[in-house]
Amino acid sequence: MSLNKTSGLALLLILIGGLVLFNKLGFHFHIMGYLVPLAIAGLGYVGIRNGKKIGWFFMILGIVILAAKLSWLFSIVFAVLLIGFGISMIKRQTNSGRYDI
Repeated sequence: MSLNKTSGLALLLILIGGLVLFNKLGFHFHIMGYLVPLAIAGLGYVGIRNGKKIGWFFMILGIVILAAKLSWLFSIVFAVLLIGFGISMIKRQTNSGRYDI
Protein backbone atom coordinates (compact mmCIF):
# COMPACT_ATOMS: atom_id res chain seq x y z
CA MET A 1 0.00 0.00 0.00
CA SER A 2 1.48 3.32 -1.03
CA LEU A 3 0.73 6.30 1.16
CA ASN A 4 -0.26 9.61 -0.35
CA LYS A 5 -2.21 12.62 0.86
CA THR A 6 -5.60 10.91 0.51
CA SER A 7 -4.59 7.71 2.26
CA GLY A 8 -3.06 9.73 5.11
CA LEU A 9 -6.38 11.50 5.60
CA ALA A 10 -8.17 8.15 5.47
CA LEU A 11 -5.89 6.73 8.17
CA LEU A 12 -6.48 9.81 10.31
CA LEU A 13 -10.25 9.42 9.95
CA ILE A 14 -10.00 5.72 10.84
CA LEU A 15 -7.97 6.60 13.95
CA ILE A 16 -10.44 9.26 15.08
CA GLY A 17 -13.39 6.92 14.41
CA GLY A 18 -11.69 4.20 16.44
CA LEU A 19 -11.15 6.60 19.33
CA VAL A 20 -14.82 7.60 19.26
CA LEU A 21 -15.84 3.94 19.19
CA PHE A 22 -13.55 3.07 22.10
CA ASN A 23 -15.01 6.00 24.05
CA LYS A 24 -18.55 4.74 23.46
CA LEU A 25 -17.55 1.22 24.53
CA GLY A 26 -16.21 2.49 27.85
CA PHE A 27 -12.49 2.88 27.15
CA HIS A 28 -11.96 6.54 27.98
CA PHE A 29 -8.85 8.11 26.53
CA HIS A 30 -10.10 11.71 27.03
CA ILE A 31 -8.52 12.61 23.71
CA MET A 32 -11.68 13.94 22.07
CA GLY A 33 -11.58 17.04 24.27
CA TYR A 34 -8.23 17.87 22.70
CA LEU A 35 -9.11 16.90 19.13
CA VAL A 36 -11.95 19.40 18.77
CA PRO A 37 -9.81 22.48 19.59
CA LEU A 38 -7.04 21.10 17.37
CA ALA A 39 -9.56 20.67 14.55
CA ILE A 40 -10.84 24.22 15.02
CA ALA A 41 -7.28 25.59 14.95
CA GLY A 42 -6.50 23.42 11.92
CA LEU A 43 -9.54 24.75 10.06
CA GLY A 44 -8.42 28.25 10.95
CA TYR A 45 -4.98 27.51 9.53
CA VAL A 46 -6.53 26.25 6.30
CA GLY A 47 -8.65 29.41 6.15
CA ILE A 48 -5.59 31.60 6.64
CA ARG A 49 -3.72 29.73 3.89
CA ASN A 50 -6.68 30.28 1.54
CA GLY A 51 -6.74 34.01 2.28
CA LYS A 52 -9.91 34.09 4.38
CA LYS A 53 -9.94 36.52 7.29
CA ILE A 54 -12.33 34.32 9.29
CA GLY A 55 -9.48 31.81 9.52
CA TRP A 56 -7.75 34.01 12.09
CA PHE A 57 -10.85 33.87 14.30
CA PHE A 58 -10.99 30.07 14.20
CA MET A 59 -7.24 29.74 14.70
CA ILE A 60 -7.26 31.98 17.79
CA LEU A 61 -10.43 30.33 19.13
CA GLY A 62 -8.92 26.86 18.78
CA ILE A 63 -5.67 27.91 20.46
CA VAL A 64 -7.51 29.56 23.38
CA ILE A 65 -9.70 26.48 23.93
CA LEU A 66 -6.66 24.20 23.73
CA ALA A 67 -4.76 26.39 26.20
CA ALA A 68 -7.69 26.15 28.61
CA LYS A 69 -7.70 22.35 28.23
CA LEU A 70 -3.95 22.20 28.88
CA SER A 71 -3.98 24.59 31.85
CA TRP A 72 -3.25 21.70 34.23
CA LEU A 73 -0.01 21.05 32.33
CA PHE A 74 0.92 24.73 32.38
CA SER A 75 0.42 24.87 36.16
CA ILE A 76 2.68 21.83 36.68
CA VAL A 77 5.39 23.35 34.48
CA PHE A 78 5.06 26.66 36.33
CA ALA A 79 5.38 24.93 39.72
CA VAL A 80 8.50 23.05 38.60
CA LEU A 81 10.03 26.28 37.28
CA LEU A 82 9.34 28.03 40.61
CA ILE A 83 10.98 25.20 42.54
CA GLY A 84 13.99 25.22 40.23
CA PHE A 85 14.34 29.00 40.47
CA GLY A 86 14.15 28.85 44.27
CA ILE A 87 16.84 26.15 44.41
CA SER A 88 19.09 28.15 42.09
CA MET A 89 18.65 31.23 44.30
CA ILE A 90 19.69 29.22 47.38
CA LYS A 91 22.73 27.79 45.58
CA ARG A 92 23.73 31.23 44.33
CA GLN A 93 23.46 32.64 47.86
CA THR A 94 25.65 29.90 49.37
CA ASN A 95 28.25 30.15 46.57
CA SER A 96 28.59 33.94 46.77
CA GLY A 97 31.76 33.78 48.84
CA ARG A 98 30.20 34.52 52.20
CA TYR A 99 30.92 32.04 54.87
CA ASP A 100 28.69 32.28 57.89
CA ILE A 101 30.17 30.53 60.90
